[in-house]
Amino acid sequence: MRKLKRSTTTAAILAALAGTTALATATPATAAGYQCKTSSHTADDASYNGPETDNWDLDVTVCAMRSGGYIYTNATVYWDGPYASRQRGTWTFDKAKFQLQTKKSVRGTDPVVKSSAHTGLEYALEHSNSRGNGSYSTGTLKHRAGSGSRYLADGYIQLDWSGDGKSYRSPILFTASPVV
Repeated sequence: MRKLKRSTTTAAILAALAGTTALATATPATAAGYQCKTSSHTADDASYNGPETDNWDLDVTVCAMRSGGYIYTNATVYWDGPYASRQRGTWTFDKAKFQLQTKKSVRGTDPVVKSSAHTGLEYALEHSNSRGNGSYSTGTLKHRAGSGSRYLADGYIQLDWSGDGKSYRSPILFTASPVV
């Protein structure tokens, strides 16, 4: 009987810890009532054509939340870069940015009401971990919400590959957040 009590107590403690871990690992955006959408894109390093893999798998999560008469938007970029990118160090990009946009939802093309360029993405990409992976979070944009208007978060990445003789490539578009 004593053994049963110990195993029951252990199970209860483990269940409580598992619940705590689940709460602790929830993203701040999800925990705070943000509406988010994640989408993916693969980008080929246009300046490299050697024997190693050179594709960057990019996942972007864009989030929007309405609270207290304001719209808050933010984004996080996750990537699985090529292992060789870590060996090339800070010579992979001349420039890289994530353009975060707050848009008003209307019939047709949604107009941008607030936008910011997050150029810290270049540093983050070029300082990936030893496997070429990493993440970068933007700051949060705050916009006063119009009465009865609906809004969403959107964004895109622009990359300027080092050594290709060109500037920013066409924007890499991602799926917008749900409307709030």
